[in-house]
Amino acid sequence: QVQLVESGGGLVQAGGSLRLSCAASGSTFSAGAMGWYRQPPGKQRELVATISRSGTTNYADSVKGRFTISRDNAKNTVYLQMNSLKPEDTAVYYCTADRRNYVPSSFTYWGQGTQVTVSS
Repeated sequence: QVQLVESGGGLVQAGGSLRLSCAASGSTFSAGAMGWYRQPPGKQRELVATISRSGTTNYADSVKGRFTISRDNAKNTVYLQMNSLKPEDTAVYYCTADRRNYVPSSFTYWGQGTQVTVSS
């Protein structure tokens, strides 16, 4: 069984930074594509960023230039460095992963989410 465990969420003032981490575990599981989604209060879940196993990245327009996704394949871990945070970045952030090396239209595995709150 594959598990994704997120960490690094919390409360930060506008303009501040946070770094999210997500470690994937499971017998013989080697993460292919990974990513981050978020669900703001009262809204639908939305894409934040994705990264293929080879390192190709994709970002939502709303976070380009502020967020950076990266990964450590040896550790089955994906990171999200979030800088210049805005109140509208407040959301539950979900880690996602798949066995496929390319970014799929729908990821298979999801974490439980970590809360990020940005105060104005």
